[in-house]
Amino acid sequence: MDLGIKGRKALVTGAVGGIAAASVKLLAEAGVDLVLTDVKKSAKDLGNLAKKYDADAITADLSCVSGIKTFIDNVGTDFDILLHTAGITGAKGDPLTMAEDDWMEAYNLDFMSAVRLGRHLGPAMVKRGWGRFVFITSENVAQPYPEETVYNASKSALLSWSKSVAMKHSGSGLMSNCVAPAFIETDMTDGMMNKRADELGCTVEEAVESFLKEERPYLIVGRRGKPAEVAPVIALLCSEHASFITGSNYRVDGGAVGSINI
Repeated sequence: MDLGIKGRKALVTGAVGGIAAASVKLLAEAGVDLVLTDVKKSAKDLGNLAKKYDADAITADLSCVSGIKTFIDNVGTDFDILLHTAGITGAKGDPLTMAEDDWMEAYNLDFMSAVRLGRHLGPAMVKRGWGRFVFITSENVAQPYPEETVYNASKSALLSWSKSVAMKHSGSGLMSNCVAPAFIETDMTDGMMNKRADELGCTVEEAVESFLKEERPYLIVGRRGKPAEVAPVIALLCSEHASFITGSNYRVDGGAVGSINI
């Protein structure tokens, strides 16, 4: 399907992550001009990804005001699409005992990075009458898990902000949407399952199986999702075909969320 965005310019954050990289592939195939960013420790992988898809690449720290200012000074604000996938799960533990720094680490990267980038990129999209914001939330915004409270709250804030942008600016052509994956085969869930396997003294495959049974009983597909199964939804929301889709939160979760709302 022709996405109708050939020649559009997109900024993709957290670009070397599995979901982002799969989405970069689809956007590149659609003829989008790409600027990719990730943290310095991922510079080699970022460079390889950019080379593969003839994209521009620059490392950046999006967790603070100064880092984003430096980044924007380098890449400018002339983008049609912002695909913001950068984020962390953050510290885990009892919601009543999480430290101030734990809250702020997740808040700054999972939420405020999107707000700050949006403030830089959004006005030009509104002025031109065409733009796409696509943010990665999580199943956690609909079905919070107590040990992931800093992540729950930050991603929920992101969803609320995206909805607010949509309500204010979609009449001017800026469509703002979210995608909420669950238990996808990424470095993030690899780390979770490797840790679980070590704690239980079992294989990673056994760790995944027990995690699904004990922690994700509604994930009726019965396996981790693949980045390539999330990317088409992202590509759609970046496309011309999303001209009547805004303020949404598309769940790509294998059934992991038991409710019918959000």
